Amino acid sequence: MHAGKKFGAIEFIVWTRRSIYCLATLSAIPTLLYFLGWKFLSFPWQPIAIMGTAVAFIVGFKNNASYSRLWEARQIYGSIINDSRSFGYVLRDSLSERNPKKVKEMFLRHYAWLTALRFQLREPRAWENMNTAQFKEYAEKYDISEKLLNLDDELRNYLSDHELQYILSKKNRATQLMASQSKELSEAYRNGEINDFQWTQINQQLIKFTDYQGRAERIKNFPYPRNFSSITTYLLLLFIVFVPFGLLKEFDKLGEGTVIEGLTLWFNIPFSLLVTWCFHTLDSVGESSVNPFEGSANDVPITQISRTIEIDMRDMLDEDNLPPPITAKNNIVL
Repeated sequence: MHAGKKFGAIEFIVWTRRSIYCLATLSAIPTLLYFLGWKFLSFPWQPIAIMGTAVAFIVGFKNNASYSRLWEARQIYGSIINDSRSFGYVLRDSLSERNPKKVKEMFLRHYAWLTALRFQLREPRAWENMNTAQFKEYAEKYDISEKLLNLDDELRNYLSDHELQYILSKKNRATQLMASQSKELSEAYRNGEINDFQWTQINQQLIKFTDYQGRAERIKNFPYPRNFSSITTYLLLLFIVFVPFGLLKEFDKLGEGTVIEGLTLWFNIPFSLLVTWCFHTLDSVGESSVNPFEGSANDVPITQISRTIEIDMRDMLDEDNLPPPITAKNNIVL
């Protein structure tokens, strides 16, 4: 997540410079050939304008869908924050007098669940963008904790050696941690440490956490539909290629009867570049948000949120030496 006021203009240009080089080349080639006498390369601009309208609609649709996926992901983690706090004080007030050790263990297991979940959500998928040069280069400006740290070492801070080995042997570690929470809760209920109402209250919180995990996994494991993504790419590419051809004659006529006659043709390069850059960059912005857990600069800051929850819950138990909050690096926080 970008934690500053805005992305700088120069930052945007550097981020898109590869596309600028390609778009400038695509604009320069037909302009040069037209100047050398290949007048037949000039296409009517009207059908290209109609194509541009279609591209604008489909790119806008994609960006709207990308924002919806991003915002839903943020809502899921917002709910995890609220219900983690509720889970913490309900568990503490229900069980701490009879079994404070179990309360501590269940708090630690919840931190482990948050950790396992964020590591799972950061795992790469074939359709994600972080391996492309544009996104990989920008990722050097900030830290992705899940790429730098080891899950085993992180979970060791919260789990006993026996439970750690058990959890690491499972495929979906986050799910098994929540199952362990349910098992501990049932044991406390059988031992008479909590009553029916308290068991129901706490169990409902665990069910909510499972639901939030499933919703996050749905966004992670189901990409923006490939048919929509593909047609957007193809139409955008056609539009970018044809724009310089459609503006050749218009810019060539621009200087007729003036001292710059014959020179205005070269305006085709910067203006075609500007138009195509706008469309291509809008598509790139959508791509940067369509997978909100992959580790891009516009992702939901699940590492920061998980640390905030841990700090709040440890504070409920009046612990000293709380872990430090996650801070932004170059205005990016994950």
